[in-house]
Amino acid sequence: MSRKYFGTDGIRGRVGEAPVTPEFVMHLGYAAGTVLAAASGDLGGAERPAVLIGKDTRISGYMLESALEAGLSAAGVDSVLVGPMPTPAVAYLTRALRLQAGAVISASHNPYEDNGIKFFCAQGLKLPDETEAAIEAALDRPIVCRPTAELGKARRMDDADGRYIEFCKSTFPNELDLRGMRIVVDCAHGAAYHLARHVFHELGADVTAIGVSPNGVNINKGCGATRPAALQRSVTEQHADLGIALDGDGDRVVIADGSGRLYDGDMLLYVIARSRQAAGTLRGGVAGTLMTNFALERALAAMGIPFARARVGDRYVLELLQKNGWQLGGENSGHIVCLDKHTTGDGIISALQVLHAMRARGASLAEITAGFELYPQVLVNVRVPKGFDFRGHGAVRDAVTSAESDLAGAGRVLLRPSGTEPLLRVMVEGRDAAHVEALAHRIAGVVERAAA
Repeated sequence: MSRKYFGTDGIRGRVGEAPVTPEFVMHLGYAAGTVLAAASGDLGGAERPAVLIGKDTRISGYMLESALEAGLSAAGVDSVLVGPMPTPAVAYLTRALRLQAGAVISASHNPYEDNGIKFFCAQGLKLPDETEAAIEAALDRPIVCRPTAELGKARRMDDADGRYIEFCKSTFPNELDLRGMRIVVDCAHGAAYHLARHVFHELGADVTAIGVSPNGVNINKGCGATRPAALQRSVTEQHADLGIALDGDGDRVVIADGSGRLYDGDMLLYVIARSRQAAGTLRGGVAGTLMTNFALERALAAMGIPFARARVGDRYVLELLQKNGWQLGGENSGHIVCLDKHTTGDGIISALQVLHAMRARGASLAEITAGFELYPQVLVNVRVPKGFDFRGHGAVRDAVTSAESDLAGAGRVLLRPSGTEPLLRVMVEGRDAAHVEALAHRIAGVVERAAA
């Protein structure tokens, strides 16, 4: 579908600049409400449609929450407000409460100056393309309030935290616990700041929580999954067994072991897939993306586990899993999807799957991943004119073919245009770091000359 406002992960941008303004978000709430109301076929009655609204800890969330609620009310749709809540928690609660949709006000791992809106359908999945298209079409029409008696109402949900904590715990085997483990949890001053520590503590771990003092402007700042140095320091200072870092909206995770060594999404996928294969619970294969490290693909092949790549974005990983009937997939950024546990990526639940693997085997992450090393990966961004056809340029094709020949099947070359900037991303990975870097810069030089 041709998208005017919706990207691969909802609508996102700088607060105060279109489209992230209170006026637009109110109109978005109205547009989404009218689409949902039409689907429900019941306005003004006891079964009027309702949308659950959660947000992260950005200061702009207050303003956008009010605007979204006002737009929904004008369309005759009720709002259920849960305050700061991880994105996957909104997906779960929407499904558990049998609501028509869920909305999250968040810009995920972006700085606090940004914000956005993403929606989940009643089943806790990202909105289908046709629903997003209907909402975009409704945005072209003016707001026309329902009659006063049919306006939507809003209420606060008081037990959302406890419901989500129990849901996360239910994904960890009853016969296992985390007793004897010291864990550091970094919540990035984000949406999981008041939740994550309780999940691991109630499963028996001794938990130290950092990144749990949000002030509206410090989300993701120097902490969390995108800035894991704070976690690494804390793990070694606390002599902890493990460190778990979430991002601002709680849907991605990276982990550090007791030595401070980091494990990204690709390594965590390896751990979970290997554990499930050993237990006989791995259904089908594993879905990655164009950026998934080649070492993971080769390691899975050696274990006889099918692997397929989707476009970059957890939305596309999910689509590939559904298409193939698989359950496990993710991105190297730490978005991991376990469809037998949740309908979307969840940082806390993904960490619990890794802990399950460790406890079931009685081994550390270093022991489980012994012999598995990610290949060096070099990414060079080349500025190109808008619409530059790199695929149709002979010199670029020849440079890629030459690099692939040099790698001799033990590496990978990927050229990918940026979705937001006039850049072509040149990625090369292989066993030898110096060789990979030389190849990446060689191709980048060809692209620069071709684009000049």
